[in-house]
Amino acid sequence: MLKGIDPVLTAELLSVLMSMGHGDQLLLCDVNHPAASIAAHTTHGTVVDLAGCDLPRAVGAVLSLMPLDTFVEAPVTRMAVVGDPDRLVPVHHAVQAAVDAAVGGAVPVEALERFDFYAAARGAFAVVRTSDWGPYGCFLLRKGVVEGRASGGAEAAAGA
Repeated sequence: MLKGIDPVLTAELLSVLMSMGHGDQLLLCDVNHPAASIAAHTTHGTVVDLAGCDLPRAVGAVLSLMPLDTFVEAPVTRMAVVGDPDRLVPVHHAVQAAVDAAVGGAVPVEALERFDFYAAARGAFAVVRTSDWGPYGCFLLRKGVVEGRASGGAEAAAGA
């Protein structure tokens, strides 16, 4: 156990978050999503399971450590409801609230049609499957940049 890190974040997920770079996307999904077949196409290659964790909790935990990309209009993408792309289901509202709370303001979320979402998800860095039932509980989070850290070699390490 580590101080200050949400215990929902497993060692595997922490490693994934550390390995991701600016612009990489993380897929967080419900139990209905074809997680294993999508994950096979990702950089990480396998599903990271967060058993017993719903999507809003997982999103909040991830965003407690990972900044969202501020260089794009919508750093979060959701799967659109088939046949009614403007409709929002309960999990969309819950995740929007979790994202907004983590960032401290309203965050734009774009919607992709189901098969377009699957195609985009194959390009993600990793797939995180929660125990959420959804439906349509599929979200891509685009990683941003951590700012405000000192750079440099020994001077930065020594606090000079």
